[in-house]
Amino acid sequence: MGARATWKGYLKISLVNIPIKVFPATEASGAISFNQLHAECQTRIQQKKWCPHHDREVSNAEIVKGFEFEKGRYVIVSDEDLEKVRPESTRIIDLVQFADATSLDPMYVDRTYYLAPDGAVAAGAFAVMRDGMRGKVGIGKLALYGREYLVAVRPFERGIVMHTLHHAAEMRGIDSIDELDAVPATVEPEEMKLARQVIQTFEQPLNLADYKDEYREGLQRIIDAKIAGEEIVATSAEAPPKVVNLMEALKKSLDSVSARKKQPAKAAIAKAPPKRKRA
Repeated sequence: MGARATWKGYLKISLVNIPIKVFPATEASGAISFNQLHAECQTRIQQKKWCPHHDREVSNAEIVKGFEFEKGRYVIVSDEDLEKVRPESTRIIDLVQFADATSLDPMYVDRTYYLAPDGAVAAGAFAVMRDGMRGKVGIGKLALYGREYLVAVRPFERGIVMHTLHHAAEMRGIDSIDELDAVPATVEPEEMKLARQVIQTFEQPLNLADYKDEYREGLQRIIDAKIAGEEIVATSAEAPPKVVNLMEALKKSLDSVSARKKQPAKAAIAKAPPKRKRA
């Protein structure tokens, strides 16, 4: 079953308008979810919408949206009012700027979506603009899920990806972290040299598919064991030792990496079958 589009509209680049569909790039079912139960009877808890003024439960039909402009005072905003606020970005992603793809700081990225052409007629223009954007990122706006997002659009494999971005005003400045005041501005050259050597021993091509959610897998094992009525044995978690001497810790790190790299070769030699003597 193919993915379902969450938004339809147009990708606009100058005078070029391409009908597109937007698809989530991530799975929402990645985390294990829990229900709240009453401990005494293990009945699922219900969360009711309650009006304390009338002392009764209210239905969805009785609920309206209100904005608190003063303490305890609200202005009602209806669905008709919300329909009047329909910026162009509710149906068009207008790319107003392009820059080098490397200029997009990952810190600003919120969520990622795939873009695809909406219909065979749009496929040709979609492919041309995708290839024309190679090495670049386009910036625009999109109204999605009740708010307007700043978005970045860039080519990706056969298609185009779109990232919703945090606005600069949303980002907290690093100067607000008081604990960083204690970090020295310069470091010892010998310590930095050893640190680089340790880091280089771990360098390899990046493939995020090699990494799994070990916490989720462990949690699933516990759930399966409890369903089967098996006893769960918890592994003891030891706190990592504090670094007292940085140079000593870096040297030990290099030694441990070197020892690990030599182990497979020794194991292969040890497991090698003995040579037979010729008669």
